[in-house]
Amino acid sequence: MGKVRTSLVKRTARELLSKYPELFTGNFEHNKKVVTQLTQWSSKRLRNQVAGYITSLVKLNELKRQKVAEEGQAAAGEA
Repeated sequence: MGKVRTSLVKRTARELLSKYPELFTGNFEHNKKVVTQLTQWSSKRLRNQVAGYITSLVKLNELKRQKVAEEGQAAAGEA
């Protein structure tokens, strides 16, 4: 079973990541501090959910970049 996230968490995380891509990393603790600075929420749970989702999105993007780079090198090696 996967993790269920509300549309508010997903939408907010995507908006923050698109506006400030250079501020977020694959580190949850760092992302939690950044989300705290960028938002005005009083809810720790919501902040942690958004920070966790951003962390997973950043890690997925890194894996995609690595995969594309490896495929590009493999294609260049074959030619």
